[in-house]
Amino acid sequence: MLAASVLWGTTGTAATFAPDVGPLAIGAVAMGLGGLLQALAAARRTVRAAPRLRAHRGTVLLGAVSVAVYPLAFYSSMRLAGVAVGTVVSIGTAPLASAVIERVVDRRRLTRRWTLAACLGLLGTALLCVAEAAHASGAGGRSVAGTLVGTGLGLVAAVTYALYSWAAHRLITGGIPSRAAMGAVFGLGGLLLLPVLVATGAPLLDSWSGAAVGAYMALVPMFAGYVLFGWGLAHVPASTATTLSLLEPAVAAVLAVLVVGERLPVAGWTGIVLVVMCLAVITVPTRAGAVVREEVTRPGDVPVPARAPTTGS
Repeated sequence: MLAASVLWGTTGTAATFAPDVGPLAIGAVAMGLGGLLQALAAARRTVRAAPRLRAHRGTVLLGAVSVAVYPLAFYSSMRLAGVAVGTVVSIGTAPLASAVIERVVDRRRLTRRWTLAACLGLLGTALLCVAEAAHASGAGGRSVAGTLVGTGLGLVAAVTYALYSWAAHRLITGGIPSRAAMGAVFGLGGLLLLPVLVATGAPLLDSWSGAAVGAYMALVPMFAGYVLFGWGLAHVPASTATTLSLLEPAVAAVLAVLVVGERLPVAGWTGIVLVVMCLAVITVPTRAGAVVREEVTRPGDVPVPARAPTTGS
C-alpha cells in the first residue's frame, strides 16, 4: 500500500521532467496506456463478465468517461497551479465529492464526522491555494488567474475521480468481479484517451526524456501502482488501505519542494496538514463504528465492503 501511494505521488514531479510535453499528452499517455494495460491484464475475467457488464453499460460508460477526463484535468491543474496545489486539491477534495455523490445517488446520510472532515478539507484547500497564489504573484511566477484556473481543474479532477471510483464500486457490489470491472472501466477510458494522445503526443517522441516520462507514467504509477494496490487490498482491510493512501499528497508536496524547487509558505503547509486531517477523519474508523466485512477471494481481487451504513462512519 505504501509503495503504491509513493508511486502515485511521483506523477506530478515526473511530469516536470518533460516540460515540452503538454499536460493533455501527459494525462493521455499515463491513463490511456495505463488503462489499456489494466484491460489486457484483466482480459479473461472481463470476457467472462461481459454479459453482466453489458447489463450495467450506463455505469461502465460513466466510469470510462470519468477515467478519460480525470487525467486531462489533473495534469493541467498541476501545470497551472503547481504540483503541490494540483495534487492536494485533486486528492484532498475527492473524498468530499464521493460523499456528495453517495448522498445524492445512494441516499446515504451525511454524518457529523463527515461535516467536520468537509470543513477541514475546504479550509485546508483554501489556505493552500491562497498561499500559493500570493507567493506566485509576489515572486513573479505563476499568475493568480492561472493558479485559480488550476485549482478549478483540480476540483474537476476530484469529481471525476470520485465518479469513476463510485462507478467501479457500483459494478463490483453488483456482482461483477473487481478485476473485470476495473479492466472494463479503465480499458474503455484508455480507448477514449487515444485520440487525445494521437493529437497531442508528438512531443513525447521528440526527446528521450519525453519518451521516458511517458513510459514511466503508463508503466509505473498507473499500471504497477494499481497492481500493488490490488495486492495490498487482498491482505488488509479497505479502511487501512485508504488510510495508507494518505501518503500520496504528502509525497507529492515533498517532492515538489525537494525536486522541482517549489516553495510553499507556512500557510500552504498548514493547508496540506488540514487536508490530510480531513482525509484521516473520513477514512479512519471509529472504535464504536460499524465493522465492515471484507470479501477477499484471491490475491489481486479488490475486497468489497458488505455494507457501509453512512458516509464517514
